[in-house]
Formats: sequence, C-alpha cells, structure tokens
Amino acid sequence: MSYLTLSLTLIFVLIPLLLSRTLKLGLEKDTLIATVRSIIQLLVVGYVLQYVFQADSFIFILLMILLMIGAATQNARKKGASIQGITWKLFITFVFIEILTQSILLGLNIVPATPQYIIPISGMVIGNSMVLGILFLNRFTAEVENQKEETELILSLGGTPKQAIHTQLITSIKASTIPTIESQKTIGLVQLPGMMSGQIIAGADPVQAVQFQLLILFLLLTTAVVTSIMLGFLSYPALFNKRMQFLKLKS
Repeated sequence: MSYLTLSLTLIFVLIPLLLSRTLKLGLEKDTLIATVRSIIQLLVVGYVLQYVFQADSFIFILLMILLMIGAATQNARKKGASIQGITWKLFITFVFIEILTQSILLGLNIVPATPQYIIPISGMVIGNSMVLGILFLNRFTAEVENQKEETELILSLGGTPKQAIHTQLITSIKASTIPTIESQKTIGLVQLPGMMSGQIIAGADPVQAVQFQLLILFLLLTTAVVTSIMLGFLSYPALFNKRMQFLKLKS
C-alpha cells in the first residue's frame, strides 16, 4: 500500500466527523486527536520496529517491552487512582503476564525467539491486559463505593477484609473477563480477527493464519483471567488499614 492509497482511507475518518458535526455530538476534537496520534505513533513504531528487527538484539527487545508496559501502566492507573499504590500493582501485573506468556511460548518452542514474534505478541498481550485492568478497576471501584455499608457491616460482625470485599471482588473479576470469553464464542462466525485477516490479506495460507489466531485467542483468554484475578487480589488490601478498618476510596 502506497502513502497515496493510505491517504484515501482518511475518508473513513471524514464520515464520523461529518456525522458528529451534523448531529452535534461534539466528537470532532477527540476524533481528530485520535487520528493524528494514531498516524504519528504507528509510523514511528513502524520505523523503530524495522530497526529493532534488523538489529535482532535482546536489549532492544527488552526496551520495547518495558516501553509498552510503562505506557500501559500510565494509561490504566487513571481508572484506579483512588486505590493506594495502584501504579506499582498494575506494573507488577503486566510484568507477570508478560513473563508467564513468553515463558510458555518460548520455553515450549511454540514460537521462535525472534523480535518478529516476541514484540508483536507482547504488544497484544500487554494491550489486552491493560484493557482488562481498566475494565476491572472501573467496575471494582464502583462496586466498592456502592456496597461500602455492607462491607462495614461484615467487618463489624467480625468478618475479615477478604470476606467483607469478596462479593465486590468476584463480581468485578467476572464482569471484566466476560467480554473476552463472549467474543471467543462467536469468533469466526460473527467476526474474523485482525491478526488472521491481516495474514490472509498478506497472502498467508488461511489454515496457517487460523492456527496463529487460535494461539493469540488462547493467550488473551489467559491474559484476561490472570490480569483480573491478580490485580484484584493486589488491590483489595489497600482498602483496609492494619486494624482491618475499611478506608474510603480517595477522591
């Protein structure tokens, strides 16, 4: 695809801009910012990855992964700002997910230990973990705020912090993982995933593309469940003090 052909795809940006202006939705500014940022960021990443792939250096691979984890942490922490220490909790969760998935992939020789495989897969794993972290934190903080009376009641009756927050925690974990599980139920029937479609467009064998897509789907399933559970159990103790008293969420 040439840059001239790519510029024609801006029609797909123009359509929502016109609709937003016609219906007075107020989405023009955010749409333009998102478009400009995506163009700049993806082009820069494309040239950086080209250099990293050619260099084939473990240091560059590690730096790229740390950059992705840092950006994901910075973005997700906004939804959990009311929870003390949420930044390092998110960082630890993303690092653990990355180590877990790459250890299995590389340890069992499922994929080659090359930048062309490690970096894109890491990006998908960390990106999905970030989205799941945001979904979990958004639901968890809402559940905690809505059921603070029940939490304090359980504590007053001699319950432990884990018992007092159990319902909110489990509800939030389930709510954040449901989208991933439900989307996998209709994969291939309702939608063709991006990675699979990209490979097919690039000329890859459809069956081979399906195999790689299944790998990613199974990875994302693990990412969704582990992220929500780990982040949940790292976060809830911050809602109580040493005397097992419930603390209000920071505004």
